[in-house]
Order: sequence, then structure tokens, then C-alpha cells
Amino acid sequence: MRMRSSKVNEFRLWGLAMTMGGMLLMIVGLAGIVFNWGTAGRIIAVIFMIIGMISMMVSMGIYFWAGMLSTSATVIDCPECGRRTKMLGKTDRCMFCKTILTVDPQYKSDADSEASVEAHLPHFHPNRDHEHKPH
Repeated sequence: MRMRSSKVNEFRLWGLAMTMGGMLLMIVGLAGIVFNWGTAGRIIAVIFMIIGMISMMVSMGIYFWAGMLSTSATVIDCPECGRRTKMLGKTDRCMFCKTILTVDPQYKSDADSEASVEAHLPHFHPNRDHEHKPH
């Protein structure tokens, strides 16, 4: 079974994959010019450059979307590792230790075996002396 990550990290992963794929397509397209394949090489270069540029634009949109979701995400303390993590929706995973988190009592029985925010949060008090406090 594949270890899943938090939703925000999944969006960022897809954005990174689209960026790398677009750059790879543009580099492959340049082979038509570098190896001097004539007119056909220039056409291949243009096609791959356009597809790569579209992929880069899509990745920019994914990163923007992930950033907007991240600003409205609920910030909670993970009951397992004690670090602050962002949660989208009613259930999500910790960004660091991949623990399943929930704030919905409906999903509480399913997530009790892994860890539930509501069940463990009041008992855990992490040390936050190193964090910046507002004035």
C-alpha cells in the first residue's frame, strides 16, 4: 500500500510533476534544433515547446490553487508528532508523520485506531516556547 500524504502536499506534488514534465518536453523538443534535423526538426521543436509551455502554465495554476487552499486550511496540532499541520476538509493526514486526522465525530470511530484530533488534542500540550508570539 502506498503511503498517502496530506491533501496540500498532494497538490504540490502534482504541480512539481507538471513543472518537471514541461521542462523535459521543452528540452526534448530542442533536440530537433540541436541535432540539425532541418525543417522537420524545427517543427518538432515548436510543437514540443508549445506543449511544454502549456504544461508549465498548468503547473503554475496548480501551485496557485494549492496556495489558495493552503491559506484557508485549518491549522491544528498533530496528536502524534506534535507539529502544526494544515487540514483540508473533514479528514486529512498530517504533513509530517502521515497520521489520519479528523475533526468530524462521524469519522471518529474509523480514525480512532490511527489517531483522532478530538480524542488526543486535549491531552497533548506541545512546547511552543520557540514560536513567535504576536505583540
